[in-house]
Parts: sequence; C-alpha cells; structure tokens
Amino acid sequence: MYYQYFEDMDKVKTASDNPLKIVKNIYMVKQSNKGEVLEEIKPGTRLIAGDKLTVRLRVISDRSMDYVHLKDWRGSGLEPVSNLSGYRYAGGISFYENVKDLATHFYIDHLPKGDHIIEYSLRIIHKGEYSGGLATLQSMYAPEFSSHSSGIKLEVR
Repeated sequence: MYYQYFEDMDKVKTASDNPLKIVKNIYMVKQSNKGEVLEEIKPGTRLIAGDKLTVRLRVISDRSMDYVHLKDWRGSGLEPVSNLSGYRYAGGISFYENVKDLATHFYIDHLPKGDHIIEYSLRIIHKGEYSGGLATLQSMYAPEFSSHSSGIKLEVR
C-alpha cells in the first residue's frame, strides 16, 4: 500500500530522514569584471527571457551505493544549453548524462559516501510564472533509498 497525492511542484518540500539527500539550487549567471558570477535565485529575483541559469545539484549519501538514478525536471520555459548526452565526470563521480525534453537524467554507476555536486546550464526561453522543477534521486536496485529536492518557483518578465 502507498499514499499518493498531488501538489504544485514549487510547493514541495525537501525529503528528509533518508540515507540519500538531494538539494537543488538555481543560479543566474551574471557577467562582471572578473568573469561569470553566480547569483542564487530567490523569490522576487528578476528574471528575463534570454538569461542563462546554472542548476547545481548537491547529492549527499551516508553510504556508498551502486546504480543510482538522478532525474532533474526542468521548468517549462527553460531549455538546456547543451543538448548532447554522454559520460561526464564532476564532483568526484562519473555518470551518464541523458538530456530529454522534460528532464535531464544522470545515471551514476557508483556513488561514493559523501557530498557531491553536479552542475549544468539552462537558458530562459519564455516569459511567465512556472515551476523550476524538482530533482529526484533513487537507487535503481533498492528503491527504498530515494529522495527529492524542494520545488522552486520562477517568475520571468
């Protein structure tokens, strides 16, 4: 038996009390004299179509695990800067990144114990108010080990 309910993505809170944890932050990329600077998006942040965003996924595991699937849902007005799927290495882990229409999937063969960061870039395409999406993390062979991030609301003018 399981319990299912529906909620707007931007109102979902982070899952807690799990061996796996995922934290999703979205940053606006701004140009400065020193190069690119990341500014975290918070409620009231002014966004416009054409802005470049960086998604930072922080994966925290209290044990080593094999075959973990990380799925990051994108907001409807966002498109990935890179559409190429392939093997990548970041944050001390190697993974296969698979870019799809609604989400980007990360297939991690081995997730060592600890704190790991995965980043990728998006571009804002449309005006409006919409959810920035959530990230879900689950062991493929032990589905009881799963987690999800909190939702984020984006307002594009």
